[in-house]
This record gives sequence, C-alpha cells and structure tokens, in this order.
Amino acid sequence: MSHGDVLIVDGGSLSCADVVRVARGDVRVAVSPDAMKAVHQVHETACAVSATRPVYGRTTGVGANRDAIVGTSDAETHDLRLLLSHAAGVGAPLDYAVVRAAMVIRLNQLAAAGSGIHPRFVRALETALTTGAVPAVHDSGSIGTGDLSALAEIGLTLTGHLKWARGSVRPIILEPGDALAFMSSNAVTLAQAVLAREELRRLLDASHAVTALSYCALGGSSEAFAEEVHARRPHPGAVRAAALMRRLLWHEGDLSPGRRIQDPFGLRAFPQVHGPALDAVEQLGRVLEIEVNAAAENPLIDASTGAVFHHGHFSTAYPALALDHLRAAVHHVAELSAARLGDLVEPDFTGLSPFLASGPAGSSGLMILEYVAHDALGRLRHSAGPVTLGTSVISRGVEDHASFTPHAARSAASAAANYRTVLACELVAAVQALRLADTPPRGKLLASVFADVTAALPDIRVDHQLGDEIRIACRIVDRLADA
Repeated sequence: MSHGDVLIVDGGSLSCADVVRVARGDVRVAVSPDAMKAVHQVHETACAVSATRPVYGRTTGVGANRDAIVGTSDAETHDLRLLLSHAAGVGAPLDYAVVRAAMVIRLNQLAAAGSGIHPRFVRALETALTTGAVPAVHDSGSIGTGDLSALAEIGLTLTGHLKWARGSVRPIILEPGDALAFMSSNAVTLAQAVLAREELRRLLDASHAVTALSYCALGGSSEAFAEEVHARRPHPGAVRAAALMRRLLWHEGDLSPGRRIQDPFGLRAFPQVHGPALDAVEQLGRVLEIEVNAAAENPLIDASTGAVFHHGHFSTAYPALALDHLRAAVHHVAELSAARLGDLVEPDFTGLSPFLASGPAGSSGLMILEYVAHDALGRLRHSAGPVTLGTSVISRGVEDHASFTPHAARSAASAAANYRTVLACELVAAVQALRLADTPPRGKLLASVFADVTAALPDIRVDHQLGDEIRIACRIVDRLADA
C-alpha cells in the first residue's frame, strides 16, 4: 500500500505497479510495524522449533544433503558456506532496476512472515532500498526452483562478504538458519517477469493508437469494431480492444463505411487477435501478484501453531505457463502489425505509390521497413517458444522437475523489444501514408495523437536512411500507451 511517496510493505498488498515504481526509484519503502512484529515472532518460533526437531536448511544440509545433520557448533559457518557455495557469480550483470525490483519483492515476501529469518535482514533490505544501495547480481544459475545464486549474492552483499555495485549499507550478522531462509525464493525471476509484463502491457495498449492510424491510412471499415459484433462473442480482451478502437476512431458518431466490403485481417481481425494478448497480460498480472505476496519459503514456519511445513512452493509453474501464454499471444499480435505494414506499402490498399515512395521511378521509399519488421518478428517468434516443455533432474535425483521460469521471463523481455520494433515500423509507414494522402485523422483524440507523432517524426519523402525514424518511432510507441 502507498502513502504519498512512501510504499508501505506489509507482506500482503504489493502490486505489480508498486514493484515497477520501486524499480524506477519513484517511491521510498518502509516496512509496516505489524509486519515487523510478525517477522520477529516467526524468527523466535524458528529458533525454538529448530532446537527440538530437524528443520531443512537450518539443522540439515540442502538438496541431496537434506539428511546431513549440521552440528550446533557449526551452524553459523554452515550458513556462510551455503551462501558462498551457492553464489555462482556468472552470467550478465542484472540492471539496477531488476535488482531493486527483486529486493522489494523479497522484502515483501519476508514481511509475509513465513521464513523464520532474523529481522535484521528485513531492515537491511529496507535500508538499501531507501538509500538506493544496489548489490551486484548476475543473471545465471536459476531454473525456476529458486533464484539461489542471485539471492546468495544479495545475501553476501548484505553481510559484507561482497562489494556493493552502488552505495552501501552497514553489514549485518549472519545467524543460523538465515542463509536458506533468504535464498528460498524466486524474487529475481519474479522481478524480471513483472518488468517484462509492464513493458508488454504498455506496448499492447500503444498498439491501439498505431493500428488506428493504419486504419485511417488504409480507409478501414468501422463494422469490424462495432459493439453489436463483439456483444455476440464477448471475450473480455476482444471487447476491450474493440471499445478502445471505437474510442479512437468514432468521429463524433460518424461511422465510416470504409473503402472495401471487407478489410484485410490486419484491420478486420484486430480485436480477435489482440484480445487474447490483453487477457494474457492481465492473467499474468494476477499470477505475479499472488507470487510477490507469498510466504513461499521452504520450509514454512507457522508462528501461530509452532509447526514447520516442508513443501513445494519453490515451484513456479504458474508464472512460467502464464509467461509462455503471453509471449505466444504477443507473437500473433505482432504478425498482424507486420501484415498491416505490408498493406500500407501496397498501392491497391492505399491508392498511393508503391512503398509510399516519392521521387524518380524505382524509388524504394519504405521498402526496407518490411525487412526490419520481419527480422524483429522472426526474433520474436524464437522467443515465443514455450520453455515449459523442458525440465531437469539434479542434486543426485532429488530435485527432478523445473519450470525454467527465468528463461520465460527473459524471453518475455526479448519479445517486448522486438515487438516494439515491429510496431515502430508500422507507425512510420502509417504516418507516411497519411502525410502523402494529406488526410490527417478527423477525430479529436486520434488527431491529437497524430499531431504529437508528426511533431516528432521528420517528414523526409525522398529515399534516405530510415534508422533514425525507426528509433524515434520506438520511443513514440512507448508514449502512446498513455493516449
């Protein structure tokens, strides 16, 4: 929950939007007093129960070493060994935004009070987020059963065994049971998923404005977006997509008959193809908000009963499958964008010159845009492949399933980057077609969008390098989500 510019972390109300704000440094963070009280209680319970029975990772080793009993005299150094041995430190360094997102997610999960960790870890994360201190974390070694390597690096940084990438906080003491309690999470993967989802959500929203400009350039028919049509098959995403198109295109009640009895699929089937992606991004958001508010540590310590539960909440099948679904849906949407681009450079659809070219016969105009867009679409297709068809058997056969959710999250980020490029190419072509035809959109909302876009995109009609316009259009696309 938020109070002004302060996000109150309570272990139960963190939203995806909150995570994005913290990742960007737009809000300060404070743990609620009730959550801190619960963390203290669970820590005391964990210490008491560990003295009476075996508790995985506290009085035992981990993985296939689960039956190895850790002597009380060795307990503290056992935790340091766990962190050191699990912090592989390989792969690309994670962006600061991803690390901050992971830190606030882990902080909130610990505030949900099921790990039994010492409260000083909660305070240290809170301080780091408040002061802007960021650990150096590497993106490797996670297969969807816990971000052990990345979280071990964060834990070692908090305890003073690794250097901070930016800023610093006073090192804290590592006590028995803290190591696994801190590492037992998928917070880094969830951070990557939340940020990739936000990027895709904004791009999907921006697609309505880009498609509406193409609709105007192509003389589309309003019938495909009619409320009467979508009431007969009311999938939520499709209904929303059609309503947003009506909002952009309906000219104060003037329903355009269009140039054709039926438009190409890029216009006519837009709500039916775009709708599943809108639904998928919403479903992923619901899944992620359950995950970031979960006390999912294994084992779970219950302060109310003193019970310890060993379980399988480390599995992230839900977000993995939701990410696979979203990427596949986005690929279909991007295919339609590439199809509209093809229509925009075709004289039969626009009545303009081939490739929207100006100048001598044989001028290429925007021909290269199709190559750029289909390159990006091909890359998106590769990233849309399901990761959940694979698994692994590790730790001497004890851990015999993995969801590969980290790969799904990274693929979602890649899909967003390539989808942005496809949309940018369509936007450049739609604007060029409207300029050549000298037919700006009539509706107030879309006319305002067109004015903003044309103010940013240069009007160069002779053959020239298009890279700058594509890059400008990529930036514009990010802004169109707010249209």
